[in-house]
Amino acid sequence: MPTLFEKIIAREIPADIVHEDDLCIAFRDIHPQAPVHVLLVPKKPIVNLYDASADDQSLLGHLLATAPRIAERLGLGDAFRLNINNGTGAGQTVFHLHLHILGGRPFAWPPG
Repeated sequence: MPTLFEKIIAREIPADIVHEDDLCIAFRDIHPQAPVHVLLVPKKPIVNLYDASADDQSLLGHLLATAPRIAERLGLGDAFRLNINNGTGAGQTVFHLHLHILGGRPFAWPPG
């Protein structure tokens, strides 16, 4: 059964898309935790980082290289946080790897 993100990629579910290329798509989170909260999702369905393989290294690098460009375009400059929840115990609710790009407010450490 396709995940929510696969349905967004297939345009079966609408989303506020802020970036798309051949490898990934980024859209605004429907439950934002910051003034800017975007999910960056690879088009290839990977459950989470734990399930990524050596064959996914280039894709993972692409995601990390794309995130700052999206943050810049959204007015965050170099002040943003990237977050990846890996597994239920870490708060992952959609089991399709995704990066949270968060910004627009101060963040504390540890995050929670």
